[in-house]
Amino acid sequence: MRLATIASVVTVLLLLTGCRREAPAQPVNAGGAGSKSQASAPTNRVEIPPAVRKNLGITFAKVEQRNVGRTIRIPGRFELIPTARREYRAMADGRVEVLVSQYQAVQADAPLYRLESSRWRELQEQLNTAQAGVLQARARSESMGPLLTAHADHQRTLRDKVQLWTERLGQLDAIREAGGGQQSTFTEARGTLKDAEADLADSIEQGAELEARKREGEAELQAAIARFELLLDTAAALTGVPADELQKPSAERGSRPRWHTLSAIEVRAAAPGVAASIGAASGSRVQEGSLVVSTVQPELVRFHARALQADLGRLRDGLPSRIIPPKGAATDAQAHIPATLTLGLSADPDDRTLELLAAPQRAEVWARAGVSAYLEVTTEGGSVELAIPLSCIVRDGATPILFRRDPSDPDKVIRMNADVGASDGLWVVLNSGVREGDEIVLDGVYQLMLATASDAPKGGHFHSDGTFHEGGDH
Repeated sequence: MRLATIASVVTVLLLLTGCRREAPAQPVNAGGAGSKSQASAPTNRVEIPPAVRKNLGITFAKVEQRNVGRTIRIPGRFELIPTARREYRAMADGRVEVLVSQYQAVQADAPLYRLESSRWRELQEQLNTAQAGVLQARARSESMGPLLTAHADHQRTLRDKVQLWTERLGQLDAIREAGGGQQSTFTEARGTLKDAEADLADSIEQGAELEARKREGEAELQAAIARFELLLDTAAALTGVPADELQKPSAERGSRPRWHTLSAIEVRAAAPGVAASIGAASGSRVQEGSLVVSTVQPELVRFHARALQADLGRLRDGLPSRIIPPKGAATDAQAHIPATLTLGLSADPDDRTLELLAAPQRAEVWARAGVSAYLEVTTEGGSVELAIPLSCIVRDGATPILFRRDPSDPDKVIRMNADVGASDGLWVVLNSGVREGDEIVLDGVYQLMLATASDAPKGGHFHSDGTFHEGGDH
């Protein structure tokens, strides 16, 4: 380890030496007194061209506003939310043909497996019978209309006949009272009227029977339609195809509905995801309810942590929170995910901990189920200050040192004494010398400190803008 450190320092010194320009020679004075090299002004800037940054693995962290004194950091892990997993089970007994492979990404409505089942064939037969029943009931119901119309016409004729013979009988009765006419004619007319009234009464009775038959036919038609729709809903639940789609004509067999031509049940994905497990082999027979395929939406995660019960008084739902990845999990050293904090429903009396749940507000590649990370919760109170990761600070003897990237030249950094303040073990407050957004060396800071330790001038100090001031305080 010691040899590796020495080798790194030597490499940096060689690179830094190669990056310095030689001072130009001073011209000879007129008096011939000889030449004299002008001493270069002290500087705390260090050149870090791309080659040096690559060799030393130098990375940068930005100065940001943080409430260091009121931040609680809690370890935890990501876990899938309950709705992230979906199971697709066999709806009936039959032979299955799996159409996806494990860990294959599937889109919504993508076919997962095909099931050939005798239950589907039986349901198709029931649908066919029910559809025939609907057609027969509709035909009977529709035939009652013309029959009722003809009967109404016949009944109207009988009413007209009764009316006619009633008037005729009245005339004959008037003639008879006047002493004219024949008794036989009057008797015959009265008999004809009685026959017409009897025929009208029979017609009215037949009309009532026809109305009853019409209502029975309508009820029978409604029952047949309801039975067909119920079977169609059962078919929709079994196949996963909406009922209106099952009734549309099939493209394969002309005007026949789709439920009539569907040879097997094809199960499709209800949501995008990844095929996490395959529960049956293609060609095997499965029982109703058996797991065939399960999918997972890996981006649907939440963060689960356990806080100390001693912090219960400082925590509440909705506090500003963010999830910090473990070192190396993200390309950005300051990567984080804003989250919504929710206190759990239970606590552990033995461990003296309380469950915390945080819902990420955006998806990141490293936010996967099982990944360990940290939850940072900012409690109420305190003030926001400029801060950087504590790893950016190294000590040269007893002096804390940091390297700030030169805003005017990204290939240079400025060595500075760090005016540090409060720290929470991961972040440290800087009281002066930096602004929000400044880039501070994170990885590679120790090597830079070793390489520049011998170059630091004595008897003075540097300001944050890089200028050197001789002497002590001023």
